[in-house]
Amino acid sequence: MSEVLTISTTVSPSAVVDEMVATGAHKAARPARTILVQAILASFVFGAVTLLAGTVATQTGIAFTGALVFPMALVIVILLGLELVTSTMGLVPLAWWRGQAKGSDVCRAIGWALLGHVIGCGIFAVVAWATITEMGHSMDAPVAVWIRNLAEHKTLGYQALGAGAGLGLVFLRAILCNWLVSLGAVMGMTSRTTGGKIAAIWLPITLFFGLQWEHSVVNLFVIPAGMLMGADISFADWWLWNEIPVILGNLVGAATLTGAGLWLAHRGALPWKR
Repeated sequence: MSEVLTISTTVSPSAVVDEMVATGAHKAARPARTILVQAILASFVFGAVTLLAGTVATQTGIAFTGALVFPMALVIVILLGLELVTSTMGLVPLAWWRGQAKGSDVCRAIGWALLGHVIGCGIFAVVAWATITEMGHSMDAPVAVWIRNLAEHKTLGYQALGAGAGLGLVFLRAILCNWLVSLGAVMGMTSRTTGGKIAAIWLPITLFFGLQWEHSVVNLFVIPAGMLMGADISFADWWLWNEIPVILGNLVGAATLTGAGLWLAHRGALPWKR
């Protein structure tokens, strides 16, 4: 009688948190040029999928349809091994806490990834302006209006609430956002099949985009693209009322709720406890 070898396609939660540490250590050890190139390419993906989400939402008149297609951005990035800083924020600090990476590696990995996103999203914002507005000849195209309004909402909307409420709200939304986005990267570790990874990643990313929380990489594309398409936003408005508090909130959400939280849940101790 022949024996049939059955290989599980799923990964246990405890094995997932071990893989989180190993992945974080790998991300921390990459050369700066590798991080930079991977982040630029990932920025192009996120910019293109954001345009698709806006196109679907404007064509259907239903905002939630954009959330249904947006997860393909993280799917592509993860399957191709590209760099998304908001995922790194949840994995590299965990590797540091577990003694698998240096504190300087955390800063280096996040810093180079952010620089890559600034470059990549800035380039793709110009590409979006050129393609959507037909080189500035159609500034009122539906997607151009959608991006312009979204950029103003993400900056001037918080400014109108005042420093306390506005910055507090954007920071809170950034924490919640990257809890889910970094969780999406972790969910991709729960399956050994491509189809299983795609399905797992899709869930938290649909949730974050549908709730309209704040993601630093999306904003690095949307806000400068909106400025190019006529949004009444200054550089100071962009960084003070959105980008800086969102980056900080994304880091807190990923490192604590995803990195430390999952380790504590499945290992019974905070990650820095030996």
